[in-house]
Amino acid sequence: MSVADHDSVPAVEFATLVFEHELPADVGAVFAAFADARLRAAWGAPSETAIVIYDAEDFREGGIDRFRCGPKQDPHIHGTTHYLEIVGNRRIVSSETLAAGGRRLCASLTTVELAPGGQGTRLRSTTQLASFVGAAMVDGHRQGHAASLDKLVRHFGGRGGA
Repeated sequence: MSVADHDSVPAVEFATLVFEHELPADVGAVFAAFADARLRAAWGAPSETAIVIYDAEDFREGGIDRFRCGPKQDPHIHGTTHYLEIVGNRRIVSSETLAAGGRRLCASLTTVELAPGGQGTRLRSTTQLASFVGAAMVDGHRQGHAASLDKLVRHFGGRGGA
């Protein structure tokens, strides 16, 4: 790669995103909401105008999910999730890549931790994100992930925004 080529490649934007929620359900039910792709698709879309479609699902250590997401009329973003570690009712560690139009947008490592607490389950989700297309991807990931987890809280009859 020449110096000129180096200057034309956008810098990688990095972020660590941490979300914590209390869910009004037991740990087993919350873990099942992550394990079942049908349920994940229902609460995972961050808004009523967005959709998540699983084309392949394999929720197990070493398993791979393939999905599409984006606006309902054009789910043009393609994602691949690799499950690195799954500890039943405790922890899910996965890596994910997103691409659109043949271009990789970002890569991430996400750890979801579940523990009994309060009236149900304490959830902590930590994502380490590398955006290859700038800060807007980081902001979109932050907003989308927060909205999806708020929908998960509402799925169990709670109030989002915790």
